[in-house]
Amino acid sequence: MKKTKLYILSILIFSTTWFSCGDFLDEDPNNIYTDEQVFSDINMVNSVLANFYGRVNWGPSLDDNGGHAHTDEAAFSSGGIRDYRTYADDWWRIYDYGLIRDINVFLQGLRSDAANHNSDLTEDVKKRLEGEARFIRAYTYFNMAKCLGGVSIVGDEIYSYNASTNVMDLQVARSTEADTYNYIISECSEIAKLLEASTYNTPDKNIHASHANKWVALSLKARAAIYAGSIAKYTTASELRLPGGEVGIPASDASKFYTIAYEAATEIKRGGLYSLYKKNANDAGRNFYDAFITKSGNPEVIWALDYIAPGKVNGFTKENIATSVKGDVDANIVTPILNIVEAFEYSDNRDGELKTKDDAGNYIFYDKLEDIFEGKDARLFGTIITPGSTFRSVYMSYQAGQKYLDKDGKWANRTGSMGIVDPTYGLITDQNGPVNSDQEYANKTGFNIRKFVDENKDASTRGRGSDVWFTRFRYAETLLILAESAFELGKPQNEICGYINEVRERADIQDLKSVTLDDIIQENRVEFVYENHRYWDLKRWRRAHLIWDNDSENSSAMYYSLFPYKINQPGHPQNGKWVFDKIKTYTTRYPRYFQMRNYYNFYDQGWLNNNPKLVKNPYQ
Repeated sequence: MKKTKLYILSILIFSTTWFSCGDFLDEDPNNIYTDEQVFSDINMVNSVLANFYGRVNWGPSLDDNGGHAHTDEAAFSSGGIRDYRTYADDWWRIYDYGLIRDINVFLQGLRSDAANHNSDLTEDVKKRLEGEARFIRAYTYFNMAKCLGGVSIVGDEIYSYNASTNVMDLQVARSTEADTYNYIISECSEIAKLLEASTYNTPDKNIHASHANKWVALSLKARAAIYAGSIAKYTTASELRLPGGEVGIPASDASKFYTIAYEAATEIKRGGLYSLYKKNANDAGRNFYDAFITKSGNPEVIWALDYIAPGKVNGFTKENIATSVKGDVDANIVTPILNIVEAFEYSDNRDGELKTKDDAGNYIFYDKLEDIFEGKDARLFGTIITPGSTFRSVYMSYQAGQKYLDKDGKWANRTGSMGIVDPTYGLITDQNGPVNSDQEYANKTGFNIRKFVDENKDASTRGRGSDVWFTRFRYAETLLILAESAFELGKPQNEICGYINEVRERADIQDLKSVTLDDIIQENRVEFVYENHRYWDLKRWRRAHLIWDNDSENSSAMYYSLFPYKINQPGHPQNGKWVFDKIKTYTTRYPRYFQMRNYYNFYDQGWLNNNPKLVKNPYQ
């Protein structure tokens, strides 16, 4: 009897609370179960599926917040200088054929006589289970493709080895990059049909958005197609192509992929089940934050990695909380950099640069700490805790030190220990900093992350953790894929602007009258901060090596911080006001350096040794 090789140890670790597992989880973790055993119990079947969902969490997320410090969205803040600038040849590389094999074993069992004998596994239930399993498989292939280009497609095949096996039969060559994306897209089309009648098909019935449904499949289809289209169009360097097509998509395929993306996103929009979150219309910044915190009845989130306390929680809040509102010793592990703050526009000015000095180079004095951010894109305040904003109804003060006039009449800095009130000068440096030092848990950039950070104080303690979810697909991406694909297909500007302005209007910033690719790149950048988009977007547009170019004088490659200072000069007309210094981030002294070789991860030598049919990637 063929055994379904799904180890209960893995299932125990990864099963989520939206499946009830019963006494099954008390079994010996070394047991291996037959098809009859697995598919005779619906709880067992659901637990296996939960295991698969738990294994697809790659890249920056709520479980890998340090990853955010490797793009131009944040920096490591706690501790001292980090001497990193480049990306390793295996950076965020995915090659998970173990998961694909496990899914294929599951699908084989689902189609077996054992499953047919279980009355709980009706045809509709089996369609739902197959659709979800195949979605996880397609999502795995997509994550491999965006790292490696074309990969080996094994379909439903389950490869086993015994004494009579011809090892050549176990070796599968890489598909072309184009065919890899074609396979993912084709699978998503079939998955959407399988999940057409899924009971998880609407936001109100899929409260935690953790299952794949028809719209999740279409979202992956649209994203995969927009990636393939942009790779086809913007790969102009011959060194990013291989003769067999394993890397590089023909430019002639761009229109086809853009059309697929456009049609898939249009289907989601016309479905009418999802919309932008707008439940707090009176406060656009708070509304944007709520779009990531609110679970029940959230119309925007299509698919998320959910957490439910107690049991399945994340440490993102605990690690990245600001000092003044922390619940434990941890804080400020990763903090936003000035680069991303200035990427957010003003409501009436597309240049988001903060105004710290006038044209003559003199300080601009602000009455209140928060005044420098007045009129900014509301998404900034839902994404980042800025000086003078509030969190948990607490005023978030940041003060690097004081400014005073020296004997030459020039403004000089006075700094002190964080949070300590000096008997002569009062509070010099706030407990939130920022500071330039090697101090642990101390803020070095002048901002804190708000998006995905839980307002529940207990969530910032080591004993509890947070159950805020991590959004993977949401309706705003559908609209921006529509805008991008429509732009690339030469659709009318009023149509393109309609999609992008729907996203901008929620942020209370001006409508665009025309759209360029740079506008699309900018909109994606600010909309999806900390959502694991930026790195991959710059790769697919072939912009990463131009922006992160290892030039210490390039403000896009260097990391910057904002240090607020309070004027302490009694008798001076500006006494008590605020000024700001823009400085290079203390913990990150080198510019980001993305090399051409980083567009595709290297194939591990062990993989090449085991499968001579594989070919190396460029620069390898």
